[in-house]
Amino acid sequence: MLALVFDGSLNLVTTYADPALRPGEALIRPHLAGICNTDLEITRGYMGFQGVPGHEFVGTVIACEDQAWVGQRVVGEINAACGVCATCRRGDEPHCPQRTTLGIDRRDGVMAECFSLPVRCLHAVPPNVPDTAAVFVEPLAAALEIVEQSHLRPSERVAVVGDGKLGAMIVQVVRLTGCALTLVGRHPERWGVYQRQGITCTTEDHLAAGSFDVVVDCTGQPAGLATARRLVRPRGRLVLKSTFEAASEINLTMLVVDEVQLLGSRCGPFAPALRLLERGLIETGPLITATYPLTRALEAFAAARGNLKILLQMRSSD
Repeated sequence: MLALVFDGSLNLVTTYADPALRPGEALIRPHLAGICNTDLEITRGYMGFQGVPGHEFVGTVIACEDQAWVGQRVVGEINAACGVCATCRRGDEPHCPQRTTLGIDRRDGVMAECFSLPVRCLHAVPPNVPDTAAVFVEPLAAALEIVEQSHLRPSERVAVVGDGKLGAMIVQVVRLTGCALTLVGRHPERWGVYQRQGITCTTEDHLAAGSFDVVVDCTGQPAGLATARRLVRPRGRLVLKSTFEAASEINLTMLVVDEVQLLGSRCGPFAPALRLLERGLIETGPLITATYPLTRALEAFAAARGNLKILLQMRSSD
């Protein structure tokens, strides 16, 4: 089959082996896949991953032991957990020590004509959610994890640092809490959709140190974390969403002195993400910069650097 493969460099391969149907899993033919910053970091060595990248998708189940899934349009959680260890039994499957992660850690991803994922990871897509919205479910769920982990009060001042791919989801989720929200970025040309939603958008140099109760870093680079740290007040909360292949320097002593709460935040709940899209509460259309066929995946990856969402199209929905 045709697949995009990373083995130290990105290559399109026409003879990549079809995935086998394994017990408890489904074979899925993707319609669309999103290129996110984690995919770009993988090409720089993040997680030491080799294989088919990609974890943001919407597709159709084409084979499964449970025939009820066959033909269904689905999205899927990216962590394939064992389901039986102590971590899984306490409900922390995304942190299962035996897990593989779709397109990130020891499991081929979605940038191919077919891939495999456990049935327990699948979520059916509501009929009124188009593919071009459903492909955003994974990053939208990651944005929802912030409010799942930590209560954001309507009276709080919240800053989201980073106006890129993930920041686009986070600000749209956080605004629903009613807080005083500011997007801190470097790309004013992207801000129209957020300003229309009532979100304040500005650059870092217009903000004083310690201006915010809660600051979220989703820049994907060490400099963004430094900005986020500067903006959070003493006894505030600093939420880290960035994953990148680079060293980060942060003064841990001053985190202690200022009693700043540091919160790592990763994958989130899919069902609420689908509900937000079904109810039209999240805008996705303005975030799509371009769509490329899988045959032009190398060109798509090049375009993904410095743009918002670049999509790969494998096939249209049935």
